[in-house]
Formats: sequence, structure tokens, C-alpha cells
Amino acid sequence: MKNSKYWIAFSSIEQIDSNFIQRLYNYFGDIKTAFEANTKELSQIEGLSVKKAENFVIHRDKVNPDKAMELVAGRGIKFYTFEDEKYPHLLHNIDNPPAVLYYKGDLESCNLQKTLAVVGSRRASSYAKDALNKILSEFRNTDICIVSGLASGIDTTAHVTALDSNLKTIGVIASGFDFTYPAANKHLYEKIENGNGAVVSEYYPTFEPIKFRFPQRNRIVSGLSYGTLVAEASLKSGALITANLTLEQGRELMCIPGLITNPNTEGIYKLLKNGATLVTCADDILNALNWEVKPPEQQKIFKSELEPDEEKIYKAIEIEEKGFDELLSLTGLEVETLLTNLTMMELKGIIKQVDGDRYRKID
Repeated sequence: MKNSKYWIAFSSIEQIDSNFIQRLYNYFGDIKTAFEANTKELSQIEGLSVKKAENFVIHRDKVNPDKAMELVAGRGIKFYTFEDEKYPHLLHNIDNPPAVLYYKGDLESCNLQKTLAVVGSRRASSYAKDALNKILSEFRNTDICIVSGLASGIDTTAHVTALDSNLKTIGVIASGFDFTYPAANKHLYEKIENGNGAVVSEYYPTFEPIKFRFPQRNRIVSGLSYGTLVAEASLKSGALITANLTLEQGRELMCIPGLITNPNTEGIYKLLKNGATLVTCADDILNALNWEVKPPEQQKIFKSELEPDEEKIYKAIEIEEKGFDELLSLTGLEVETLLTNLTMMELKGIIKQVDGDRYRKID
């Protein structure tokens, strides 16, 4: 769109937020006119202080819209502005929608009619991760899209399980694309971007992952989704912020019950007592959201279909997962041969890598 560079230019100013941009856009009815407005014109906007208007003009005058646009394009970042037809319609309906949604990957391949947000503790228990993995795995090979925040803990489990289950996933980050946070998830970012969904952000590429941006990010996680599943949350947690945003946005709130002895489940039981839907299996989510999905095709692996070296590996992990060194010993294969076969078996959906260098079969 011809006006895209003005949306980008607005979003490149750190001293303002999307609320301010929307306010000016709604008043002037044109993003170019809004961006080029002078102090006198801005003073006509009801409730906008002179100080805020002057502050915007000072920072606006330092921005070249063409150069702001070039920076984004030069980094290979795609985007939708609030005016774009392809801007996710669910986000249009929330309070304070992002002025620009930057993304990497293939957002158009994600089914935005069946989006499920997943949130929870960064220091999640093994129980919560296992329970979430069990539930999301039941959606294997369907068109449901998992939305989360690409943080450690529950977010990471949600994205990884989605990838392992052949589901599209959207990661919403709290910085611009010049930063990867947490750094440990760099490989996960890349896997999502390379054909498995999209990583999205409302922030201009140079914006850092500052603390206050994480709660702001949460409104997009829930705002992109028809419902939010909370896997684990203490009484004072970002997950509870997202849960409240979900209710404010008129979306469905669901929770996985946890151990009552775990402090990270106190928020869960508070939400359940206040009417959130209890979830113990994928069908609970489908019922809550009134979704129907095609039954996943069972991909049974028969030994007769395996190559000789693949059969050795499959036999070694048929009962329980094994580490790389254990597989070397049990199969008698050379390191390179084993690595090649493990990679091929992952691509075929026969096995998956878990906990670093350990492998297990996919049922």
C-alpha cells in the first residue's frame, strides 16, 4: 500500500505507542495526514495534551519514512499495517490493536480461523509440560494453529509440541527482529520461520526486549486467538495477565489442572473457580470452542517399510527413548551414518528428538 511507509515510520518512534497512533489515525482518517500533522492541528484532538503533541513532533521530525521502510525491507521482514486487508481480523476487534504487525515466516499458511493461544509459567513443572504435550499432540496433523510467546517454559513446550505434531504455530515476541529472546530459542525461531508458521511482533526491528513490552505482547497472543489455554500460572504471573486479557477480549478461557501442592497452580484454580473451562484432553478444547477438525490420519510405521539402518535405530528405541551415545553402541553404526539416518527418520515423522540428544519413536 502507498501509505505503508507512514505506518512504519510511526511504529519506528519508541516514544509513542499503538494507542497514540490509532488516536491520530482515527482523528485524521488518513495515516499520511496524521504523520505530517503540525502541533496546531494536533492540539485540536480532544484529550491530547500539548506536551504529548510537541514530544511527538520532535521525534517525528527525525524520521524519514522512506528510510524507515528500507530498513524493514533490508532485513527481509514482512508486515501488515492496520489498513491492510490481510491484517488478522481478530486483532481488529481488540482494545489497542497493533498499528503494524511485522512477521517472518509464512503467516498466510496459518489457519487464523482456528487459533489457540497457550500461556503459562517460564519455570514450568515437568507435569505441566507433559500434560500440555499430551493435549496438544492429540491435534496432530489438523489445521489448528498454536499461538504463544516464544518464552522459555510453557511457551517453548507449546511451540515444540506443535512442530512435532505437524501443526502450524505463531510466536509473538516482545522486541523487534534484531533481537532473539531468549537466545536459547534461536533454533526454535528458525524452525517456525522456515515453513512451520510465523514469528510476529508489533515492534520496529531495532526495539529491544525491555521488561514492559512483555505484558504488552500478551494482548496480541490472546488477541490473535479464539481461546487461551493456561497450562500453569501463579497468582502473580504474566499468564494471568493474558488470562484477564482473554476475558476482556470476549474469548474463551481454558485451564489445565495441576498439582495443588505446586504454587504455580494457584492461579489455575482461581481461574477455574471463576468459570474457566477445565481441560484434560483435546476434545475439551474442541467442545469449548465449538470446533470440528478432520480426524488425523494414523501414520503407522511398519518395520517392512524401514531401511536396514533405520530398522536398527527403531528397534533400539521401540520400548523407551535413547541418547545418541546409547544408539551408537546398540546399533553399531558409524557416527555420520547414525546422524544421517536420525535426520531422515525425523523428517519422515518416525521419531523425534527430545531433551537434547535423546530420541523416541512417534506413536
